[in-house]
Amino acid sequence: MKKVDHIGIAVKSIDEALVFYTETLGFQCIDIEEVQSQQVRVAFIDANNVKIELLESLNENGPISKFIEKRGEGIHHIAFGVHSIQERISELKEKGIRMVNEIPREGAGQSRVAFMHPKSGHGVLFELCEKLHMEEK
Repeated sequence: MKKVDHIGIAVKSIDEALVFYTETLGFQCIDIEEVQSQQVRVAFIDANNVKIELLESLNENGPISKFIEKRGEGIHHIAFGVHSIQERISELKEKGIRMVNEIPREGAGQSRVAFMHPKSGHGVLFELCEKLHMEEK
């Protein structure tokens, strides 16, 4: 694991949540995009020493919508930056870690992602995130 890449926060509305993060806390929104493969709209916030990823569901049956329905808005996952995501998945599986995704999927910010099952992470959903470009945002 290289570092904490970002902290994912589930929100009902990115537009409403951005007011808090930008105007109240004074952070800067650096990008907003839709990730169809994850059924989400995401906004990346530069919180100085870490990025915050706001996650809004694109439909009422998406995973973020279901998460909010069950648990409410709040921290959804912690993402670790990695090199060679497929190798890291294999290493974790060899150590008995249960993966939600055994094959990386397209993620936000030109990345490939895979999630560890929360039961393997003491109740925390961890994401592995490999950037597909040379420079990190």
